[in-house]
Amino acid sequence: MPPTKGSAGKNGSKDNASQGAGTALVIVESPAKAKTIAGYLGRGYVVESSIGHIRDLPTKAAEIPTKYRKEPWARLGVDVDSDFEPLYVVNSDKKAHVKKLKELMADADELLLATDEDREGEAIAWHLREELNPRIPVRRMVFNEITKDAIQHAANNTRDLNTRLVSAQETRRILDRLYGYEVSPVLWKKVMPKLSAGRVQSVATRLVVERERERMAFTSAEYWDIKAVFDATGTGAPDGPAAFPATLFSVDGKRVASGRDFTPQGTVRSDRDVRQLDEATARGLAERLAGAGFSVKSVERKPYRRSPYAPFRTTTLQQEASRKLNLSAKQTMQVAQRLYENGFITYMRTDSTTLSDSAVNAARNQVRRLYGGDYLPDKPRVYAKKVKNAQEAHEAIRPAGEAFRTPSETRLSGPELRLYDLIWKRTVASQMKDAVGESVSVRIEGTSTGGEVVEFGASGKVITFHGFLKAYVEGSDDPAADLDDRERRLPAMSEDDQVKAQSLEAEGHSTRPPARYTEATLVKELEEREIGRPSTYASIIGTILDRGYVFKKGTALVPSFLAFAVVQLLERHFGNLVDYEFTARLEDSLDDIARGEAESLPWLRRFYFGGEDAEGNQETGLKELVGDHLSEIDPKEVSSLPLPGTDIVLRVGRYGPYLDREGVRVNVPEDLAPDELTPDKAEELFAQPSGDRELGTDPETGRMIVAKSGRYGPYVTEIIPEPEEPEGETKTKAKKAAKVKPRTSSLLKDMDLDTVTLEDALRLLSLPRVVGQIDGEDVTAQNGRYGPYLKKGTDSRSLETEAQMFTVTLEEAQAIFAQPKQRGRRAAAPPLRELGEDPASGAKMVIKDGRFGPYVTDGEVNASLRKGDEVESITDERAAELLAERRAKAPAKKKAPAKKPAAKKAPAKKPAAKKAPAKKPAAKKAATTTVKKTAAKKPAAKKTGEPRTTAKKSTDES
Repeated sequence: MPPTKGSAGKNGSKDNASQGAGTALVIVESPAKAKTIAGYLGRGYVVESSIGHIRDLPTKAAEIPTKYRKEPWARLGVDVDSDFEPLYVVNSDKKAHVKKLKELMADADELLLATDEDREGEAIAWHLREELNPRIPVRRMVFNEITKDAIQHAANNTRDLNTRLVSAQETRRILDRLYGYEVSPVLWKKVMPKLSAGRVQSVATRLVVERERERMAFTSAEYWDIKAVFDATGTGAPDGPAAFPATLFSVDGKRVASGRDFTPQGTVRSDRDVRQLDEATARGLAERLAGAGFSVKSVERKPYRRSPYAPFRTTTLQQEASRKLNLSAKQTMQVAQRLYENGFITYMRTDSTTLSDSAVNAARNQVRRLYGGDYLPDKPRVYAKKVKNAQEAHEAIRPAGEAFRTPSETRLSGPELRLYDLIWKRTVASQMKDAVGESVSVRIEGTSTGGEVVEFGASGKVITFHGFLKAYVEGSDDPAADLDDRERRLPAMSEDDQVKAQSLEAEGHSTRPPARYTEATLVKELEEREIGRPSTYASIIGTILDRGYVFKKGTALVPSFLAFAVVQLLERHFGNLVDYEFTARLEDSLDDIARGEAESLPWLRRFYFGGEDAEGNQETGLKELVGDHLSEIDPKEVSSLPLPGTDIVLRVGRYGPYLDREGVRVNVPEDLAPDELTPDKAEELFAQPSGDRELGTDPETGRMIVAKSGRYGPYVTEIIPEPEEPEGETKTKAKKAAKVKPRTSSLLKDMDLDTVTLEDALRLLSLPRVVGQIDGEDVTAQNGRYGPYLKKGTDSRSLETEAQMFTVTLEEAQAIFAQPKQRGRRAAAPPLRELGEDPASGAKMVIKDGRFGPYVTDGEVNASLRKGDEVESITDERAAELLAERRAKAPAKKKAPAKKPAAKKAPAKKPAAKKAPAKKPAAKKAATTTVKKTAAKKPAAKKTGEPRTTAKKSTDES
């Protein structure tokens, strides 16, 4: 009999000695996870990875099976007219791997699907079951951490597939496909090719654009106050500092205006009864207060108490890693994934702050051991709160195991160590006592020589017991804000105590526009608005960066002008699709389906075709929305952004943004932040040379030579007049026959667009220059992508300088070719700038100048600087982030080919085993036919809580 649930021994192994019986095939998502789990399960188990999803909706026309290609819904991959039946295809790069999994399954007696315990993991498991079509028992093996005990417990306590989760994930996938594949083509036609729209990515882009609009509309206000330093020595108090700072609070009983009292338009808010001081008033008042006596008007003391922060969930981990470790959301999840797969932390995609009993005990034990019993509360702290619509029953993110390893015990290094340290400290701190102390607010009163009665305010905080702050202090998104462990001590004072002013200085301030989003604050904003799933935020931010909708300046997310055009189109013509509340309601509806409280099919019909909602309101479907609006959209209008107060319009063209004023155009630098495009900046751009500068006529050809500024830098070219149309020929044929390509050459490094001469241009256009002949072959000097060089037939030699292209003689060329050709690169140029060490590799980072622009390298990995990155100002953290992203995108290393022959020989010894599967096609065909016939008879299979087992399947047809 094949093994069943619970047949594993206590050590997690099964008897595999006789006749090969009792073998279970365990499939996980990643090779790293497979390697770790295999070590815990031991004999009787074969652990293999699926390497992510094995099948999905087709992403390109070539993946659509031939029999479906002519269907009107084929491009969507979803048959919208047949109850939104999806078409699944095995990814082309996974076909060989699926074949391998089937071969492994042929030797197994049981299939355990051990993918992650969330919607996506459940969907991967379901797709594996559907595609592998097993004839053996299939069970679901789930766990929250990869430790020996957890894995063996999961193997002995399997369950069935959760079809409700699968159905919910499938509904999301279909929704996102319909949204993306219907709306994206509108952007291609009306804005620019190769753009994309998405249910969450478009809303995230709109958030970033709206913040930039607020900055563009912002008018700064100036306000003044007085900063004082008082000496409390005369109070006779022995404790605390003698001097302390204070700020002017009121004049004659009226509060002095501060930054929070102004509107974004730079005026005082109508509901604020405050006095705005200008520079002259503030300076005059400071002078009149010189020598005045001051006394303590009031002292207000309040107890201070701060409770520990909850353990990490996905979004709070991303935010803290951004603040403290300068990791992007994507980097954080990549590092956390590695920690999870190697058994250091629990599952990192979770909406929960709950800790298991064993985790609470582990944390409390470490508090007692590391900090003492005084820091341990009498009862364990319980964090039961989850975010709305939390999808899993996972724990918070914490160190794995029933006894936590301290960071020094893990032997980790680099970003893995730093992130583990953050998670460990946060978890331990969550089970510590509150921090307690006292906050003090003091008012100091005085009278000027002009009779004005003024009040200065000072505040302080003293922590008498640090509690959890000994272990962990949360970061802040505001760099000017005090952290929780920051103390501000004031002298011990009582009412009517006399104090002396050591200094009184008028100080000016300006209100600042709202800060741009960082990855951390954008994650926080999306979660607070309940838009999308927290587990997808990292990939969403990665998408809007990769699509060019957003670029980084330091850690700030800056929208491009392209993002403005895309958001403007969506807001004007598809307002609902980027409406924050509508998107949040979509998320609620999807979660209703996941909980079994709503059916997916009626909901998809209403979203796509339209219909009445729950309140009886008529909704316009996506299909009608796209069809109706396409002809109404004016591409020029949606891509135009008038510059307020001018006759200048910024337009987003196919080759980038440009300014237009009555037909005169000028390109806009791609890394210019939208809020920096002021009328003065626009005039500055118009004042720059246009780039189309006539240099003169070529005396040999009579053609005009011009210098231009192009996308890839300045260059010179010749103007070839349109040929006259010969009689008896069509215009098209004449043009085709007579078309001559103009000579073109980029300027040399020491040349400038404003100063290049006709003589310089003619020399450039003379390249390649024939130097002479060697051994009967022409030798030419020319410029290439790697610099200037000499060429003779198929042989070439580099030149030292660009000037040599015009001066090198035949004798010099002969001497150069007589030298043996140098292999490899010549001596490397010195770096443009040296940085610190890369946290991942530990190697020193430098900025170098490459043929495609500046790049950062640690000696092993190279990463180009992005739009908005400056050589002079790029930080170590940003450089490390670029290197980490480049490593993540690098292709996996290929296995050594020497090992392949042995792998091929093994099956050769078993011809009988190979023949057996050859008999299976008929069975597969029958199975497929049965499934489809069942689908026709069982429409109930598409109800809520049941995945579409009737989904169209691809075959090997092409």
